[in-house]
Amino acid sequence: MKQLGPIPAGYEAVDGVLAIAGKPVTHWVDQAGTTPLFLYSADHVRQRVADLRAAMPDRLALHYAVKANPFPRLLSLMTQLVDGFDIASGGELEIVRGAGVPLDAVSFAGPGKRDAELEAAIRAGVTLNLESEGEAARALAIAERLGVTPRLAVRVNPDFDLKGSGMKMGGGAKPFGVDAERVPALVRTIRESGAEWRGFHIFAGSQALDAEAIADTQAQALALAAKLAEDSGAPLPHCNLGGGLGIPYFPGDTPVDLPLVGEKLAEQFASLPDVLAETAFCIELGRYLVGEAGVYLARIIDRKESHGEIFLITDGGLHHQLAASGNFGTVVRRNYPSAIATRFDVPVEEESSIVGCLCTPLDKLADKGGFPRAEVGDLVAVFCAGAYGASASPASFLGQGPAAEMLV
Repeated sequence: MKQLGPIPAGYEAVDGVLAIAGKPVTHWVDQAGTTPLFLYSADHVRQRVADLRAAMPDRLALHYAVKANPFPRLLSLMTQLVDGFDIASGGELEIVRGAGVPLDAVSFAGPGKRDAELEAAIRAGVTLNLESEGEAARALAIAERLGVTPRLAVRVNPDFDLKGSGMKMGGGAKPFGVDAERVPALVRTIRESGAEWRGFHIFAGSQALDAEAIADTQAQALALAAKLAEDSGAPLPHCNLGGGLGIPYFPGDTPVDLPLVGEKLAEQFASLPDVLAETAFCIELGRYLVGEAGVYLARIIDRKESHGEIFLITDGGLHHQLAASGNFGTVVRRNYPSAIATRFDVPVEEESSIVGCLCTPLDKLADKGGFPRAEVGDLVAVFCAGAYGASASPASFLGQGPAAEMLV
C-alpha cells in the first residue's frame, strides 16, 4: 500500500462527508449539477492571505500570480485581498480585465511576448517585465508609435537559484529574464528613452518547502537588486522578489515555516543599503495562496478488480488534474492527498487505485492507496487542486471537455 500525500488543514466531515464552507460536498455537487467539479474555498484563501500578512513585514506587498488559477470569480475575490497581480500572456490580461482587476496593479512577465500583447499591455498601463533587450526595443517602438509612455521593468536572470525548489527559474542559461551583468545597460536605455522606469523582477524558483532556503534566496535577491541599482545609476522604485513558497503535496512533505521566512525578511529590511531605502517590495505567490483551497471531485462510475487489484474508475482524470496524475513536473510519480469524499470519516479498509476515464494507463489519480471501501456513486476528492489544475491540464484530450468550477 502506497502512502497518500497529507490532506491540508481545515477540512472536516459533516455527517461523514467531506465539507467545504460548512456544507458537505454532495451539496455543492448538487448545486453544480455535474461532476467532475473543482471546488475552491474562499475562506481558505482569506485565511492564507491573513496568515501571510501577519508573518511578513508590513513593507512587503503581496501579488497574486494569475497563472496558478485564473478562475474569474477567484480573481474577483483576490482584488479584495492582494496588492497586485502578475500575468503571463495577453489572454490573462483579458481575463483580469474581465474580472475587474485594476490594470495599473498588473505586471506582465514571460518570454516570447507577441507585439500584439505588448501593445495591449502598453495601452492598458500594465507594467511590462522585459525579458530581453530585443523585447525592450520592440516595446519602446510600439510605445513611440502609440504616443504612450510605457511602464517598463526588467526581469533579471540571477546567477543563483532557489535551493530545493521544484522548479528552478534562475541561475545559468535560461529563457527567462536578462542575465544580471547585462541589466545595468538595459536600465540606462529604458530611462534614456523617457519610459516610466518600474524596477526589477527577480524570480529564482518555486515550490520550495525549506524556509531557510527561501530566506537565503530572498537575501540574495535583495543584494543583487542593490548591486544592479548601483551599477545602473538609477533609483529602484520597485522590486518583485519572486515567490518560491511551496505547499505539501506528497508523503513526507511539511509546510513552510512561514514565521521564520517573515522574521528573516524583516531582518533584511532593517539593514537595507541606502540605494534601496525608498524601494517598494513585493512577493509574487500563486500556488501558495490558492493551491490548498481547491478540491477536485469526481464520481466513481465503475468498481472493478483486475489480477487482485481494485480500480475505482471515475468520470474525471488527468485531463483535469494532470499534475495529480504525475505527468506535470514530476520525475517519480507520488500520490497527491486524496480521499473518498463521501466516506471521509471511515478508516482505511482496502488498497485501491483511483483512475480516470481516459484510454491511457497514465490516467491515474491515486496509485494503490489506502481507502475505505468505495462503491459506484461515491465521490473521490483530490486535494491541493486550487493551483495548476483546471487551466494547466489538457481538458480537450479525447473530447472530454473541462470540469465545472465553483468558488464557495
